[in-house]
Amino acid sequence: MSPSNSPRLCVYCASHFGTDPSLIESAEAVGALLVAKGIDLVFGGGQVGLMGVVADAAMGGGRHVIGVIPSSMMDREIGHQGISELMVVEDMAARKNAMFQAADAFLTLPGGVGTMEEMFEMLSWGYLHLHNKPMGLLNVNGYYDSLVEFLDLTVELGMTSPAARELLIVDSNPERLIDLLLPQGV
Repeated sequence: MSPSNSPRLCVYCASHFGTDPSLIESAEAVGALLVAKGIDLVFGGGQVGLMGVVADAAMGGGRHVIGVIPSSMMDREIGHQGISELMVVEDMAARKNAMFQAADAFLTLPGGVGTMEEMFEMLSWGYLHLHNKPMGLLNVNGYYDSLVEFLDLTVELGMTSPAARELLIVDSNPERLIDLLLPQGV
């Protein structure tokens, strides 16, 4: 829990803005929902792209925001200096572990390869019973339709167990999804 004993949501998302304005709007909405629901943010530590948008919205509303960034990415992702805590760690493995340790639940917003790598590692860890923290995927305007179809296909073809697939809660409504990940009173 954060210094305020509030629940913490780890948000994985892009360090880019993309070309679809609704992706930026969804990141802003998630940040605003964290403020409205009294949830603190754990994120990748950059001030750029969607991750910067979520962090700025949460900070702007007075939430405690923890960023975790590898030293090698401080210049490239421009570590966010305007947040509550910026942890500079040795490498990506240390980053993911610190984010995992700090979070009560995980939410994946639109992103690319790095975002997927983080989400799939947490999904794998959950399936291996290394944690039981809730995991959500925000499917903004069908952004993740193909990924969800792929995951469902892996179950259908016997490559993934239904239990593993059920660990990832998919929704297009950010408020409903956050409420499923961190119900009131967590």
